[in-house]
Amino acid sequence: MIIGFCGHADFHSALGYEERMLDLLENIVGDRKTDMYIGGYGNFDSFAYQCCAEYKKKHPRINIVYITPYLTESALRKGEKYDDVIYPELEGVPRRFAILERNKYIVERSDALIAFVNRNFGGAYKTYRYAKTKRKIIYNLAENNW
Repeated sequence: MIIGFCGHADFHSALGYEERMLDLLENIVGDRKTDMYIGGYGNFDSFAYQCCAEYKKKHPRINIVYITPYLTESALRKGEKYDDVIYPELEGVPRRFAILERNKYIVERSDALIAFVNRNFGGAYKTYRYAKTKRKIIYNLAENNW
């Protein structure tokens, strides 16, 4: 199973979000071997990483994967804290579109998407909307839709 994550870069965790995320992971993942695909940029990605790392303490079959939009030394250094790093083949993509294309890669390979999207603009919203067009299972922490 693969779980992807997307959310606003300016996300601010509020009381109860970590507990909700951990409960959600327990419900949809349990003890199954699962790859967690995280973009590694912005506050929501940091929050998702922290939650996945906490979840992994009780569920060691979790693999936290950094999906990097750039094949640079700094991007690879950023990936050192993850279990694995994947670079989608984005060499032909203009740099300004690399994150959007990386996000599409995450959506296309994920069985479900955990998101925090509470406005209808920006990269997280575009990713969320793309996941809807691909008919992915989406759990939006900004809503109580699950």
